[in-house]
Amino acid sequence: MMLKKLKILKERFIKNRFIKEESGNAIVLFSFYLVILIGISGLVIDTGVLYLTKTHLKKTANAVVLSGAQELTNSSAAVNAVVANILNAHGEEASLKEISIVTTYPYRISVTLEKEVKLYFLKIFKMYSEKVSVTSSVQLAPMKSGTGAVPLGIDESVPLEYLKEYTLKVDSGDSEYGNFGVLALQGPGAKLYEQDLMYGYDGELKVGDIINTQTGNIAGKTVNAVNYRINSCSHSINDYNSRDCDRIILVLVYEPYAFNGKQLSKVKIVGFAYFYLKEPVNQQDSTIKGYFIKRAGTGFGNESLRDTGAYTIKLSE
Repeated sequence: MMLKKLKILKERFIKNRFIKEESGNAIVLFSFYLVILIGISGLVIDTGVLYLTKTHLKKTANAVVLSGAQELTNSSAAVNAVVANILNAHGEEASLKEISIVTTYPYRISVTLEKEVKLYFLKIFKMYSEKVSVTSSVQLAPMKSGTGAVPLGIDESVPLEYLKEYTLKVDSGDSEYGNFGVLALQGPGAKLYEQDLMYGYDGELKVGDIINTQTGNIAGKTVNAVNYRINSCSHSINDYNSRDCDRIILVLVYEPYAFNGKQLSKVKIVGFAYFYLKEPVNQQDSTIKGYFIKRAGTGFGNESLRDTGAYTIKLSE
């Protein structure tokens, strides 16, 4: 009987000791896994902070180069002014690490932003901060397609000298050296011509398109449309860098494509150019005075095309 009781007590002792040892092991394992869990949580949270910071910096860098690129045909000072404004608007003035500006063809701008990001949970592993760096670059390419062009074109054989005054005679079907060709973008008719000259053709035109020339008397419509554009621009005369001045028109550069007798009837688009309308058209003649300018617009570009002063902006990573 006594032996039986001793055996029971021994079994209880062994069982209690095993339970205590198991409980101790569980505490050790729990502590170990807790550290791992905290580390993973910290990694997830801090990685998220780094990701959001990088995303914000990338959006800012893209905004900087896309906005700055609009002034690449102007001057480095103009580009830097835009860059400063965009960085200030995004609260990232201190993040600018490097900027490269090329204001001659091929035009380029590249910006690198860098920011030191404080870490929180990963401090327990002695990781206190991490640098986040992004780079965005754009270049200008000759315009291959665009919208808003006016129904005027210039023969590709005409040398384009920028900021030199041109006196361009506008006659229906006239495409001689130094003269604009008058085009029918929507179709024939003086009313359609006047509408497109006033507001710009809202359809897309691209290099390679074949366009009919305009026929008939459009001298009066030219006067109305050009003077409307000049009166619609509130900027001072010769302020050709303004982005919202109606004095600046997008014209087509073409090569002769087909003739009807001696008269040019169709042209082929080979490029685009910007022209600044310097003064109103005189009622007694049909000449347009102004000068060609270099300018970045919207649309698609192609580096292989001839440089005729009209460009599009292209992000290049």
